[in-house]
Amino acid sequence: MLFRNKKLWLVLGLIGLMAVLSGCAPTDHTTTTEDLLKGNFWEKNVVYWFALMLDTFAEWFTGSYGLSILLLTIIVRTLILPLTLKQYRSSKAMQAIQPEMQKIRQKFKDNPQKQQEETMKLFQQHQINPLAGCLPLLIQMPIFIALYNAIYWNPDIRTHEFLWLQLGEKDPYYILPIIAAITTFIQSKMMPQQPNNPMQAILLIFPVLIFVMAMSFPAALPLYWIYSNIYTIIQNYFLYVRSSDKGKEAPAK
Repeated sequence: MLFRNKKLWLVLGLIGLMAVLSGCAPTDHTTTTEDLLKGNFWEKNVVYWFALMLDTFAEWFTGSYGLSILLLTIIVRTLILPLTLKQYRSSKAMQAIQPEMQKIRQKFKDNPQKQQEETMKLFQQHQINPLAGCLPLLIQMPIFIALYNAIYWNPDIRTHEFLWLQLGEKDPYYILPIIAAITTFIQSKMMPQQPNNPMQAILLIFPVLIFVMAMSFPAALPLYWIYSNIYTIIQNYFLYVRSSDKGKEAPAK
């Protein structure tokens, strides 16, 4: 169906953008946070503020950029929480109309155009935006790119050591890529499963893609991804798992 294809291509496009980034390493662009103000629009209006936040937070944690990235992740994920809640409500609404969608698919199985029209009418009737689930991911991509630039363009971050890592270099033991893939898989499995949805296939291969890309990224990026995944796992527990358990217990009262 059309809306599913749009969502599918959007996710694939974002994955492709991340793959392109993984092959780019502008290490000759070494500069300081202040020098970013002399750069182009993206550098002085976006990257600068992320670099400044990372520098400031690192000062709070006695120079630890690893903890600085953690605090930045918490702030970013909390700021986009309203979009996540919108995604949650959209997901619940989609679950509720699945029987009606199944009837439409059966009734107009030989007429895809009519099937699409009736489905869109159903969405309008229930005020559902089928692309709402992509909003948190869409918002995070500029953040991910800005963080990528801030790491490579700031020698203090790029050469900083955190645990066994040098944040500007790939994890030599592939521990972060493995954890990033596992946490990505866990959070995707906690989401409600919709039958006959091509997005489910993407969710299954997404952890593999994350693992492959994380092997090429500087360690700070899979570290950010892991922090973000852990935040999402905790969030999904309260949104999906706990609420689902309460729903099962309700009829017994």
